[in-house]
Amino acid sequence: MKIKWLGHSSFVLTESTGTVVLTDPFDPNMVGYGAPAQKADIVTTSHGHGDHNYLKSVGGYKTVIDKAGKYEKDGIHIVGIPSFHDDEDGAKRGKNVIFKFGMDGVNVCHMGDIGEPCSPELIERLLPVNVLLIPVGGNYTIDAEQAKEYVDRLMPEIVIPMHYKLKHCELDIDKVDPFLRLFDDECVEEDVDELDLDRVDFDANIESPRVVVMNKISD
Repeated sequence: MKIKWLGHSSFVLTESTGTVVLTDPFDPNMVGYGAPAQKADIVTTSHGHGDHNYLKSVGGYKTVIDKAGKYEKDGIHIVGIPSFHDDEDGAKRGKNVIFKFGMDGVNVCHMGDIGEPCSPELIERLLPVNVLLIPVGGNYTIDAEQAKEYVDRLMPEIVIPMHYKLKHCELDIDKVDPFLRLFDDECVEEDVDELDLDRVDFDANIESPRVVVMNKISD
C-alpha cells in the first residue's frame, strides 16, 4: 500500500489493488492552504467540521463513511471507533471517529481530531496498529505530549504526525517540532513524499517507531 499526505489530516491511502481511500478532506479557506484535486473510491470523515469533511475537493467517490461501525468496501476492512473531539466527553467540540483500515495486511489507524486523553479502554479497542496517523498540534486536538502517550501505548512501527501548523496555515495550532523533540533523532525521517509499505515491513520486532514527517502534496 502507498500513503501520501494532502496536508492537515488528509491522506491518500492506495491499496495494491488500486482502491483509493481518502481521509478527512479539508476546506482550503478554513485551513489557509489548498490541496490538489483528488479522486478516491472511499472517503472517510472523522467529524462534521469543514476542515475534515470537505467532499467538494474529492471526485469519483462511491462511498462516504462518517460513522462508527464495521465496513468492508472494495476488499478493504474499515472499522470506525467512537471517541471525543475534546477532553470533556464531547461537551466542547462533539464526537470524533477514529478509523482503522486493513490494507495489504497493514493496520493503519487514523485518529481524526482526537481530543480525549489516552485510556486503557480506548487503547484496547485500537490495537493492533502498524501505522499511526495522529494529530500533534494541540488546541483543537491532543498536543505533542498527549500524542506521544498514545504512541507509547499503541506501539506502532510507523508514526505519521498530522494536524499541525504549516506555512500559510491559519489555524491556531502548534508546529510539528515539539512532537519530534520527544523522540531520538535517529527515529525521525523528514521530507518523505510517499510511503510504500507491505506486510513484510512489519514482521520484525522494533524498539522504537519510525516517526515519518511527510511532505504535503503540492497543490
